[in-house]
Order: sequence, then C-alpha cells, then structure tokens
Amino acid sequence: MTTEVPLPSTSASPTARQVWTRARGVVLALALLVVAAVVIAVARSGAQHGELDPRSADPLGSRAVAELLADRGVDTRVVTTLEEAAAAAKPDTTLLVAVPDLLTHRQQSRLHSAFADSGGRTVLVSAGSASVDRLAPGVVADPATSFGSTLDPVCSLPAARTAGSADTGGIRYTTTRSDADECYPSERLATLVRVPAASGTGDTVLLGAPDILLNDRLDEHGNASLALQLLGPHPHLVWYLPSLADASAAPEEGERDFFDLLPSGWIWGTAQLFVAAALAALWRARRLGPLVPEKLPVAIRASETVEGRARLYRKANARDRAATALRSTTRTRLAPLAGIPVSQAHTPETLLPALSTRLHGDGQAALLHDLLFGPPPGDDAALTALADRLDALEREVRRP
Repeated sequence: MTTEVPLPSTSASPTARQVWTRARGVVLALALLVVAAVVIAVARSGAQHGELDPRSADPLGSRAVAELLADRGVDTRVVTTLEEAAAAAKPDTTLLVAVPDLLTHRQQSRLHSAFADSGGRTVLVSAGSASVDRLAPGVVADPATSFGSTLDPVCSLPAARTAGSADTGGIRYTTTRSDADECYPSERLATLVRVPAASGTGDTVLLGAPDILLNDRLDEHGNASLALQLLGPHPHLVWYLPSLADASAAPEEGERDFFDLLPSGWIWGTAQLFVAAALAALWRARRLGPLVPEKLPVAIRASETVEGRARLYRKANARDRAATALRSTTRTRLAPLAGIPVSQAHTPETLLPALSTRLHGDGQAALLHDLLFGPPPGDDAALTALADRLDALEREVRRP
C-alpha cells in the first residue's frame, strides 16, 4: 500500500455552544422550578404565618377573638405540648385543640383520657376522621365536606340560636348520642356538634371549620358571637397548637423516621406522579415491529441523510454501529473492484487476498484485516481516523 498524507481530522467532541444549546431547555426548566418554589414558599410563609394562633394578627390568625375574650375576663394561654394540654383539663378551663388530626393516635387517646371527666369544655377545631373517633366517641366525621360556608343554626343550642347564621361549614358530623346538639346543618349533616360528657358537667364541641375564629372573618355574620359563647363559658382558655417538636409525638419504639413526618397527602401525590410518569412513558414508547417503507413527499439529498444518521449515532454514542456501517459499505464497494462477487465481500478469507494483489507493499493482509474487520474504535477521534483510512484504501484500490 502506498503511503498517503493523513487528512486533517475534525474534532467530533461537542463544543461549549453545542452543549449549551442542548442543555438550555433543561436548565431553564430547573431555574423556573426553583424560582416558583421560592415564590410559593415566601407567599405561603407570609400568608399563613401563625394560622389559628391567638397571638397572631395575620388574617388567618386568631388574636382578635383572644382580645375580645380578654375584655370579658377570660385569659388565653397557648400550649404546644400534650403534657401542658392534659394538665390544663380542669372544671374552670376551656381547652381548644387546633387541627387535632395532627396528633398521633397515642396522643389522641391520652388527651381524651385527660379531659373526658375534667368537667370543663373541650373544643375540637376541624377534627376529621383521623381523630374524631378517639376524641369524641359516638361522633363520626363525614368524608364529604360542606358545600356552603355561611349556615343557619337550626338547633336548640342557646349559643347557636343567639349567634344566628355563622361561617361554620367545613367538616360535617353525624352522632348516635341522643343528648347531643347538632347545629348548622349542611345537606342534613351538622357542622357543629356539642356532646355532653358521660359523667360530670363538661362537654365537647366539634367545630367543622375554623372560620369563626379567624381575624378576617370574625366580624362577619354571627361569627364573633358564636366564638365568644363557645370559648368563654369558663375564666380560663387553653389554646393547644399541636407541634411536631412535641416529644410525645414520637412512637414508643423510638423517633419517627423521615416518611412518618410527611403528610399522607404528599405520599399519595408522589405515588400518583410515578403512575402518571409510567403511563406517559408507555404512551410515548416506540412500537416494536418491522419498519414500513414510505414514499417521501420530497427528495432529500444523500448528504443530508448521511449527516442526520451521523448525528443520531453521535447522540447515542454508537461508535461501534457507525464503524460497522462504514466497514460494511467499504467492503461492498471494494469487492467488485477486486474481482470477487458482492456476496463474498464480508468473508475475510476471500476479500483480503484479492485486495492484497491490487496493493503494493508487504504485510498488507494484517493491516487490511485490522482496517476492514477490526474492533470498534474507542473514541470519536479514532472513528474519524477509521473513516479517513477507509476512504484512502478505496482510492488506492480504484487507482489504475
């Protein structure tokens, strides 16, 4: 084989501009997600700071009702642990539990044992099915919430009849207790229930929604009147805000793990996202089967087809397939030039001796075998060099 000057090879590695062009969509999407998460976090932290907290003057806080109670001689004390809440269950005290669903089953049982026979009043705000069975036996929370917000009392409870219509709504309840007061019905189910204690003079009040306690809703309808009458029958009001930092929230066998701290809605939401992603992948997956030839509407130049296939090979890092295609095509074109049929172009024992007779130099068989039947190149530069060598070989064979 005659010695030829190697052709300059073009680097096949992507440039910085090409990398940015490919990745800018993903980077932009991630940046938008981060910005949206920060904006939502800031908005939620500003709007819901101190929600249902009697010390907060925010729209969702409850400082206004605490101030009105203070004017009537009722002192309000905020507690965040189960021990403090249980110790506050006394005949002259009203215990308000904000969102009791946040309590664990063990906490709910301990809290009920503390106030069941205390003789005071317990107000459960937005108690759902996760807590109402333990904190208010005989009462069941309906899974469907109220469609309306402002409701009429429609009961004989003095506090409700005096207040009139109020923004109760929220969770609806049914009870088997014949001595219970069921007020503010929505679709025939009560959104406020008062259950007298089995023994003693205390009672338990279930409030389906916290609206009558919020600063921005207190001055509407009979909300203020109903809130003051429910929370003001005793001189002391203990406002229990459950906290994840409460040591009693840990299970008996040890601290809770990360998944125990996640709300159940997040877990189900994540599972639904995985199912949706799997269905989308199944929908977008390629159908298996033979290729169906189709007449193209326009003629495409061969150079464009070659360039497009080369880019696909490069994107998939399929250097082995690209090298196989180059070698196979070269062998097919060289076979007629060497005087052998195309059917034997891919047989080294037939093709290589025929080619050696048309080339000059010693030791051509080993070089030709490595060039036409060798292993795949290890990188893009080696693939480019292989293409150059195959092209030079074909020119050499065609030379008369």
